[in-house]
Amino acid sequence: MAHPKIGNLAPSFTLTNQKGEKIALKDLRGKRVVLYFYPKALTPGCTTQACGIRDSAKALSKLNTVVFGVSPDPEAKLQRFIDKHDLNFDLLSDEDHKIAEKYGVWDLKKFMGREFMGIVRTTFIIGEDGRLTHILDKFKTSNHHDVLLDLLSNS
Repeated sequence: MAHPKIGNLAPSFTLTNQKGEKIALKDLRGKRVVLYFYPKALTPGCTTQACGIRDSAKALSKLNTVVFGVSPDPEAKLQRFIDKHDLNFDLLSDEDHKIAEKYGVWDLKKFMGREFMGIVRTTFIIGEDGRLTHILDKFKTSNHHDVLLDLLSNS
């Protein structure tokens, strides 16, 4: 699947967060949005990535940026993830992976000799005007937050 193109309007979405509240991209105009897709809540790599963002929340907020993690997990699991790791940003549930498909991150994966469909870890940065400014798909979960802060600070 192909990602949407940088410079184009980001694909619209409305998803529910861990509390069942609807979050719509159209309501976030005027802020920069980091939309990061991750495979599965409460797993080691996803936890490392989320905790890095948690620890960078104040700096991200100063950059007029809101962050949302998106996975195919149900709302209740997202809430457990937030509670267990004191996450301070919303996680969005994309159980039918329709938004992941719109963003081109639902694809064939291979792990331990198995092939399956799943989320390819990718981050999209959406400008205040709703247009895609950056797509990150080559990073380590341990420094994802540093890559984000550097990019957002210099753009």
